[in-house]
Amino acid sequence: MTRTLRLLLVGAVFCLLALAGAAAELKSPDGNVAVTFAVRDVDGEKTCLFYSVSYRGKPILAESRLGFTLKEGPALTGGFKIIQIDRSSHDETWKPVYGERSSYRDHYNQLVVELQEAEAPRRLLNLTFRAYSEGAAFCYTLPKQPAMERVSIAKENTEFCFTADHTTWVVYSAQGNYAKVALSQVKPGCERPLPVQIADDCYAAIGEAKLVDYARMKLAPLKGVANALVSDLTGGVEAALPLTTPWRFVMTADSPGRLLENNFLLLNLNDPCAIADTSWIKPGKVIREVTLTTTGGKACVDFAVKRGLQYVEFDAGWYGHEYDDASDASAVNVDPKRSKGPLDLQAVIDYGKQRGIGIILYVNRRALEKQLDQILPLYRKWGVAGVKYGFVNVGTQQWTTWLHDAVRKAAAHQLMVDIHDEYRPTGYSRTYPNLLTQEGIAGDETSPLNTNTLTILFSRFLCGAADNTVCYYAPRVDKNATHAYQLAKAVCLYSPWQFLFWYDRPPSAPQKVGGAGNAETQIGNEPELEFYSVIPTVWDDTRVIHGRIGEFAVLARRSGAEWFVAGMNSGEARTLDVPLNFLARDKKYVAHIYSDDPSVPTRTHVKVSRQPVDASTTLKLTMSAQGGQAIRIAPATKP
Repeated sequence: MTRTLRLLLVGAVFCLLALAGAAAELKSPDGNVAVTFAVRDVDGEKTCLFYSVSYRGKPILAESRLGFTLKEGPALTGGFKIIQIDRSSHDETWKPVYGERSSYRDHYNQLVVELQEAEAPRRLLNLTFRAYSEGAAFCYTLPKQPAMERVSIAKENTEFCFTADHTTWVVYSAQGNYAKVALSQVKPGCERPLPVQIADDCYAAIGEAKLVDYARMKLAPLKGVANALVSDLTGGVEAALPLTTPWRFVMTADSPGRLLENNFLLLNLNDPCAIADTSWIKPGKVIREVTLTTTGGKACVDFAVKRGLQYVEFDAGWYGHEYDDASDASAVNVDPKRSKGPLDLQAVIDYGKQRGIGIILYVNRRALEKQLDQILPLYRKWGVAGVKYGFVNVGTQQWTTWLHDAVRKAAAHQLMVDIHDEYRPTGYSRTYPNLLTQEGIAGDETSPLNTNTLTILFSRFLCGAADNTVCYYAPRVDKNATHAYQLAKAVCLYSPWQFLFWYDRPPSAPQKVGGAGNAETQIGNEPELEFYSVIPTVWDDTRVIHGRIGEFAVLARRSGAEWFVAGMNSGEARTLDVPLNFLARDKKYVAHIYSDDPSVPTRTHVKVSRQPVDASTTLKLTMSAQGGQAIRIAPATKP
């Protein structure tokens, strides 16, 4: 029997079974994740499309409907017959340009269901389901077809029907404050990824991957159905066929920490790297230049060299008032409200190049939308390393398409990108790794409470890197946390471009306009800054040792032969055991420990201590109620 004939027979059998109310099941390679697809009648509507998801035999999503409401013509929600079902498997290991690991395994079983309406106009719809050991994912495809050349989607009706009123952690803007609520309290416009606690030993998260030229999906309560959510697109979708939607995923794991470890699922759902030569894409640590002066820029370059940073960023104000449509991002005209200048930006760029330090320029969306095709080649001519896109429009299909096109255009001019404000990633950095990082987070400039940051870690970071804009010396740190906790962020909060000094300035830089906060935010010579000097921003391995959403986290990450361990805490003092069994068993190491100690006579009160360790050592990581700890573990032969 030929493979084609066998597939046709299998498809015919599944067609009969599905029309009779039976289901097709797909399991993950490890057998823990199961996805079930069914076609059955419901509420007087015939042959509707359903899926469900379970983890280790425990239901995550009960039967949940699939389909679309169109702007014109009948909805694509029922009246289907199965034409064919195709099964396949995939297993490969790929190496990213950079990441939280040096390699990722992309291993899944796949089910592709080809459907056609039973009655005219007999439109076609395909569904692709994947079962990974890390979770489940599915997408819709509207193929090119005689009955429909274009599609106008008014609403996507993807349901996520949970089995009980589980606990979840919600936020309604990308930079908002999270709330711990029951599913029944979720309101329209809920951000993704959305973590959900199914049981003490079972967690899930729902969201989207590979959003490139489609409307963003948020989540809303499903009317009339308890404990259920439905996709909530930001506007409609217009497209010529064929059209494949972004992936909708359901991550599953036995703990919040394991969900975070498995966040590479989103990368696996995106296309491989599309940039042939990636040698110019270089992650690193960044200091923001706050004075907008030539002297300040060169001072930051010198500081970066001294302290092991790689980049200096010039933020809003270097080309005029960022909100003024008349401001020209192709010329240097310092906003007088931010700085008296003078700023010879080209001189700073050239000075940085001589010393191996790259310059990043911020551009607000007003200038980006008018001047993108002009400024990108110009910035490359200037010698700029990257661009930070600010206050970009997000959500609608139009602006989603524009933004990802802007990332591709930057890549054509060998410019790295940081997208700020409401944008949240869906894995596109795999395809275009010049998109190093993005915001979509309530970072340090918003003075977040530790509880919020520790919720962000187990929710927002499920979808990728986040630019947290660490403010090491800002007085707000002392109000919310400790400085050892700030050090820990550089380990826990992954970002290939890690902004370590957002409001801070080197001692040799001029005073800021107005003078407010100059003394407090002047960078000192505290001993613990050695930690920032040696820490990398990308990793060969990542492990979550302890974690509870909104309460505490301990992560360990490896770069080469060194490990960096960090703890962040909120609510109450804690001492957590950290077994070092991830170290090589036949080697000796030195742990450089940075802990809070009020008796230390510096303004940051961080104690630096060192002790020999090996794979048999268990460290006691002690943190105050709002404190943290950072540790560098290096081979004993290294300084």
